[in-house]
Amino acid sequence: MIVVTGAAGFVASCLVSRLNAANFNDLVVVDHFTVERKLANLTDKKLREYVDRNEFFAWLDRHHEQVEFVFHLGARTDTAEQDPAVFEVLNLNYSKQLWQACCRYQLPLVYASSAATYGDGTLGYSDQDDALLPRLRPLNPYGASKNDFDNWAVQQAEKPFFWAGLKFFNVYGPNEYHKGRMASVVRHAFEQIQQTGTMTLFRSHNPAYADGGQRRDFIYVKDVVDVCYFLLHHRRHSGLYNLGTGEARTFQDLAAGTFAALGRPASIEFKDTPEDIRATYQYFTQAEMGKLRGIGYEQPFTRLEDGIRDYVQHYLVPGRYY
Repeated sequence: MIVVTGAAGFVASCLVSRLNAANFNDLVVVDHFTVERKLANLTDKKLREYVDRNEFFAWLDRHHEQVEFVFHLGARTDTAEQDPAVFEVLNLNYSKQLWQACCRYQLPLVYASSAATYGDGTLGYSDQDDALLPRLRPLNPYGASKNDFDNWAVQQAEKPFFWAGLKFFNVYGPNEYHKGRMASVVRHAFEQIQQTGTMTLFRSHNPAYADGGQRRDFIYVKDVVDVCYFLLHHRRHSGLYNLGTGEARTFQDLAAGTFAALGRPASIEFKDTPEDIRATYQYFTQAEMGKLRGIGYEQPFTRLEDGIRDYVQHYLVPGRYY
């Protein structure tokens, strides 16, 4: 039996599909299932049981002997939210409680961290040295909550016999229909192009970057869940791992790829970055991927244009889920 928290969300529901494709159908999905727009992500999935996140720890006390692995992908992910208390409950305290339960019952654990922990990138994007963690300065409370948990985890004397924290970079792909403002730029580009024939990107407020020249490490969600699947079987070399492609690409590249996937000529406009996120906006992210490669993960990551094409043509245009 495999447990997936945040299961109705974007990455976790794609992981459920990946597990089903490999004939793992004895899955327990954990979430707050009152958000109806997210439930479509689990339609037609092969599952054992739905468990509300508030009832999960009591459930685990009863069923831990049947559990083989835990993927903790549930979190509050709103990078525009400025109240740290919002993130303390789910991103920090809930994760601590789950870590302790996995220690108690000797369950392997993979959890979602974030590239937001790196802040403006002044200290680089290396996952090799845990001593760097206390020096990182995330730009928003979301990133701070993820870094706080990473810091806490590596300092624990008692750890699950295998654990991995995955620092997700900019993930895009199917099953993010419910995310609204927090959906990937690919999703927003698709909607804007369909509605207006143009794509509006944030103007640069940093003289080192041209408008649309902001660079991010965009990773396709199918690559993310492939890494999760690899770790399900690997179960060695515990620690924190970056999860990006290792190649930063511009938002201009992303927009052009979306127009190409739709077979339309590119038409790109610019607007000011919203003031509530302008001061905390990341202009460059690029994962150092040597650590994950060093433990034996050899599968290539999807090229941005290829990932966009698959996402747009096989999911967004027909309105399909993964």
